[in-house]
Amino acid sequence: MKAWTMIASVGAAGIAVLGVTMAKTNPQQAEYEEYAVQKLTTYLKTDFCQKTPTFLQNLIQLNCEQLLESVNPQIRDIITSTTKRQNYIVFSVYTTDLKIDNLIPGYKFETVGAFDNFYTYKAEQQ
Repeated sequence: MKAWTMIASVGAAGIAVLGVTMAKTNPQQAEYEEYAVQKLTTYLKTDFCQKTPTFLQNLIQLNCEQLLESVNPQIRDIITSTTKRQNYIVFSVYTTDLKIDNLIPGYKFETVGAFDNFYTYKAEQQ
């Protein structure tokens, strides 16, 4: 019986340490916004900008990547205003509903923040 008590005590202590560690490393909303801006900008540069025809860029004298860099603060504002955080102390769930205009499709992202990292587990076009 003594061995069982010791195993239970070590297990409880381990769970308590894990809980405290997770609570201390639960990322804040500002960190999520930085992550989301970086991910969205990278996606737009690698996907959207690559699909923009060169002749169109030359016609309007537009460099897609430079344009994205110049609107970075506006992208952050949009993400800030469209994100809801559910804080569960040891981790957080961030839901971002990106809907800018009726002409442009909207997207919904769900991300978990834990251990100072983010894991986007759902990204769908609406």
